[in-house]
This record gives sequence, C-alpha cells and structure tokens, in this order.
Amino acid sequence: MNDTKLFRFYASILLCILISLNVSSKDIQPPVAQKKPKVIQIHNDEVVDNYFWLREKTNPEVVQYLNAENDYAEQMLAHTKPMQEKLYNEMLSRIKETDLSVPFKMDGYFYYSKTEKGKQYPVYYRKKGSLQGAEEVLLDLNELAKGKKFMGLGNFEISDDGNLMAYSTDETGFRVYNLFVKDLRTGKLLPDHAEDVGSVFWAADNKTLFYVTKDSAKRAYRLHRHALGADTSDLLYEEKDATFNLYGWRTRSKKYLVSVSGSSTSTEIRFLPANEPAGEWKMLVVRKEGRELNVDHHGDHFYIRLNDTGPNFRLVMAPVDAVAEENWKEVVPLREDVMLESVDCFAGHYVLSERKNGFPTIRIVNFKTGDSHEIQFPEPVYSAYLAENAEWNTSVIRYSYESFITPDSLYEYDVDSRKQVLLKQTEVLGGYDPGLYTSERLYATAKDGTKIPISIVYKKGFQKDGKAPMLLHGYGSYGASYDVGFSSNSLSLLDRGFSEVIAHIRGGGEFGKSWHDQGRLLNKMNTFTDFITAAEYLIENKYTSSNRLAIEGGSAGGLLMGGVANMRSDLFKVVINRVPYVDAIITMLDETIPLVTGDFAEFGNPKIKEQYEVMKKYSPMDNLEAKEYPAILVKTSFDDSQVMYWEPAKYVAKMRSLKKGNNPLLFVINMSGGHGGSSGRYDRLKETALNYAFILDQISGND
Repeated sequence: MNDTKLFRFYASILLCILISLNVSSKDIQPPVAQKKPKVIQIHNDEVVDNYFWLREKTNPEVVQYLNAENDYAEQMLAHTKPMQEKLYNEMLSRIKETDLSVPFKMDGYFYYSKTEKGKQYPVYYRKKGSLQGAEEVLLDLNELAKGKKFMGLGNFEISDDGNLMAYSTDETGFRVYNLFVKDLRTGKLLPDHAEDVGSVFWAADNKTLFYVTKDSAKRAYRLHRHALGADTSDLLYEEKDATFNLYGWRTRSKKYLVSVSGSSTSTEIRFLPANEPAGEWKMLVVRKEGRELNVDHHGDHFYIRLNDTGPNFRLVMAPVDAVAEENWKEVVPLREDVMLESVDCFAGHYVLSERKNGFPTIRIVNFKTGDSHEIQFPEPVYSAYLAENAEWNTSVIRYSYESFITPDSLYEYDVDSRKQVLLKQTEVLGGYDPGLYTSERLYATAKDGTKIPISIVYKKGFQKDGKAPMLLHGYGSYGASYDVGFSSNSLSLLDRGFSEVIAHIRGGGEFGKSWHDQGRLLNKMNTFTDFITAAEYLIENKYTSSNRLAIEGGSAGGLLMGGVANMRSDLFKVVINRVPYVDAIITMLDETIPLVTGDFAEFGNPKIKEQYEVMKKYSPMDNLEAKEYPAILVKTSFDDSQVMYWEPAKYVAKMRSLKKGNNPLLFVINMSGGHGGSSGRYDRLKETALNYAFILDQISGND
C-alpha cells in the first residue's frame, strides 16, 4: 500500500472512531498546508505566494494535502449525512429516471436519447423514415463509461448519407476530447482518430472531416482536413495569436463550411463550399479590433451580425460571390434598446434571438415579405431560446421555454399560422403544483444610479419580515446572461421557506454588450458592488437578513463569491464557492494556463499596470484578511482544466492561516470530476445535496 492510500486508510478509521465517539467538530483540526514562499515582482509590488507549490499535481505531498482536506470536510460534515441522504432522496424522487427526449428530424432520420433508471448517462438512438421505424442504437455512454472515472460527450456529427458518425469523448474531466468515427452500418469504429479536438464538421462528400485541435493551454488553434482512411490529416490553418480561439461549423443550409478565429473583442471568418472539401478557404470578414461578428447563410447571401456601429449589433447581408464590405446591405439596423444576440436562417424565414429590457425574445422574419413578429411568452420572469432545429426547409421551429416556476418546456411553433404545440414539459414527480409558488423581478439601485435587476422565487405565504432564509446566485462575466430557469432540486429549499434569487449584475449580458462592458476590465469592480447592492436591497426590504443569507457562484461566479466575501464578510451567512477563479493576478501572469490569454480582455492583464491596479483591488486571494468570514464551502475538481484545482487549494490554505472565529471553512475536491463536477447524473445530485445540507446546517431551523 503506497503512502497516499495508507494515509486515507488510517484517516477513514479515525473518522469512524470520531463519529462513534460523537466528537465535537470543534475538536477536529483542519489540515495545514506547508508554506514555501515564492516571491513575484510586478510593477513596484512584491507578491508573496506561500502555496505556489500546490501546483505540483504529481507531487505526493500535494495529493496527500488534498486528501486531508477531503477527510477533514467529511468529518466536519458527518453529522449532516442524514440530511444529505434525505435531500438526495427528495431530489431523486422528483425526477423521471427513465425518460425519452423529443425526437428531432434530420436528413430522413429521427434522433433522440433515453435515460434509464439506475444508469448515469443517456443512450442515443435514431429511427429511419418515421417514428414507427426500427430503433438503432448510436451511442451508449454507459457502455463507454465502464472502467472510466468520467465520461463527457463533446461532438456528435452525422454524415449527410447517415452512414457515419463522428463523435468525441472526454474520459478525465480535463476537456481532452478525443475524436472517433463510427460506421453506423456495421457498428464498428474506423481507424480514423484524433486527440484533443474542439469543433468537428463534415463536408458534403460523406468522407471528409474537418476538425480543430488544441494546444497545451487548451486553446483551439489548428484547423485540419481529414479524408477517411488516410494515415494523416492536412493542417489547413494555425491561429498564431494566443488571444484568439479557432472553431467552425457547417451552415444549416449545408452549403458552406465556416471557420472562425475569435477573441473577446474581435472576429475573423473564412468559408468554403461544403461540396468542395479540397478547395481553398476564402476570407469572409477580416479581423478588426473591437469588431465582433457571426454569420449564417441563405441563398446567394451570408447574413452577418456585427457590432461595427454600436454595441448592440446590427445585421447585414453580403453576396456570396462579392463579400467585400462595400457590398454589404443593412437588414436590421442597430437599436439602442434591443440587443441582437444571434441570427438563424431557414429556407423561408430567419429567426432573430434578441434581448429587450433584460429578457430574451424570439423574432421571426419572412424572407419574401419582410414581415416579422415576436413569439409571446406568458410569464413576467422567464427564459426562452431556440432548441434543436436541424431541418432547413421547414415552416416550424422549436424553442425551449422555462421559468422559476414552469419546468423546461419544448414547443413547436408554426411561423406561418403562429400556432404552437407543447411537445414536452419536463415532468416533476410527486405532485408538483406550480400554483404554490410566485416569482417576480425587483430592481436595486447602484451608487452610480444603475438599476440592477433581481429575479426571485418563493412559496406563496412567504413573509417579508427579514426572517426568511435565502439563496442568492450570481455570475457577471463574459457577457453571459444569467437567465432564470427551473430546477426541481430547488423545491427542497423553497419548501423549507427559502427564497431563491439571481442578481443580474454587470459583466453579464442581460442588457446587451454595454452591460458586459460595464463589468469587465477597468470596470470589473461593478460586478462585485452590484452583487453587494442586490444583497443590501434584499435585506433592507426584509426578504431576508444577513444571518439568513447564503450566496452561491461557480467559476467566474466563484471570483464573485471570493470578492464579495472579502469586501462585505458581514453581509452573508454562508458562501458556496464552486471551482472558483480566485487567484487572479498569479494565474493571469502565466500564459501556459488554459483560458488565460483569452481572458485578458475580460479580467485584465496584470502586466499592464493600469489593469493590474484594478485586479489588485478585487482578486480574492490578494485581499484575504485576518478577520471573521462567513461559513464557506469551497468545491473543485482535481482534473478541472478551466480553473485549475490549485487556485481554490491555495485560497483555502491562505484563508485558514488568516481567518478568525469558528465559522467552518471546508474544501471538497472531486478527485474524478471536471469543471462541472461529476459527469454522472446521480453523482451530481449527491453534490447538490451536500451543498444544500451545508446551507441548512448553517442556517438553523430549516429541516
């Protein structure tokens, strides 16, 4: 038995002894990470990192320390095991474990997936011709997952003739997606293979694949062409700029292949006719700093969404045979009050996904007449977005709709008759009654006068007396809108008197690109102060109180959690911080770490003094103090490639050396997960149950 296994063996014995003796958690001592100072000089500052050594992933001392943290957390949470089990069973009881997705049609086949009770992963199927056809198994992730600690499906692309399937899987959680090609006629894998791929798409000849590979920092940067059966692939293009990522797809019209080089602030697009896989890729739009765009195709034109005249984007059309900018014609102008998020072309119409007043809208435009209309939605607080729409020549589209109260609902909408049919609504078992709950949109006012939207849901009968517990979520980065959604898991909190809340803070995209710009780079502090403003508003208006308020965020939302816990540790009772980006300066100084170069335009480059000065004010790791913090649960995965495990590890180690008081600081490391935690659906439920049990344990009186 090696040292690590021996350590865990004795730790497990100690845990059993402690539980049997009913030892108080106050008597259990947390692990202490050794300090090995590393001094970094930047500008006129000296940054001391005592825990830089925790980056040594293969160092047995690192693994031993992480295991010790897991054991400590398990001991400290031992008394919550019954509650965790109760919550898990509650959440599981609401889920239809054996279920079927709604089939969608593509090239004469109907594709769908199934989940089966007791199995962690879905199985993918299709039927030829009609839903009465013979069922064909395409991919069983449960079979692929056997003997693996993780199983994630990346690409899933079918050739035009329906005979071949290109797919990619990640077996570690580190986002290393390896490419396989399966002959669906025989069920056999072909010898064609590629490692660490991003985008994958077929040419029209049913034998040529295009795929993108990544560098050591997980940046997608090379475009390849592969003829099936060939021993090698052709390297077509390499993106040299480390701030750009490369990706591609085939248009819904199936006429063109598209390759995009994109950074946070600039985009360049090339194209190739899908029936000319050996042809030369042509430039559609050259990169210009500050100009972002995407493209779709219809007939003799490309439809280009771009922000050259303003942050909310406009839509232009460019002739396929004369794509130069002087030939562009405006289709949808820039609007100050509407953000154009995307355009999707079909044979007879195109769909504009837009955002007004912080809410998503779907607008349909007829190509021939130019007539347009919006789909109407029934609730004041909701989320809506286009679903799988693989067919080109169709008068119906599918969209998904949900809210805090309405489960995810798939609709089919006829763009001509404007009639819609509910195809499927996620079933909530156990007698869920949406009439028992209420949601609303509130607004808090920031110090600069900006209105910060707040979405809230609670059970009817909720009393605004300041005594109700609350779970407040936030993100606020990358221009990603944090739209409301339904989660049957949340009922375990709502039915215990909680409200659940989202603060739509700057840095997100709820009000378009300008909302994002107001919360990034030199404006990044707005993200943190907006969240604090939202929390203060909720307390002042007696939706909750500071000793009943739990907050939660992950990844860049973990940066938010760490920042506000430093800035206003008195404002929150509990912090759930998942896979948190918390060591902003040290991480952003190392361009070999995944995502770093692409994130310079989001969080800043500390090598630039002006940006460094802002980062220094909010970086959670660099603002930890010797004071009392809320009860904090930090979670990460050993094989997370988006926020490396060592960031939260260093953060916890440093906080332990500084924090005062008896509030718990627990660190749970998933040794076989990725950025989203475990890949299996039952395992993910257990992770949620642990989070909820920690919150309930710290906010007493909510069994």
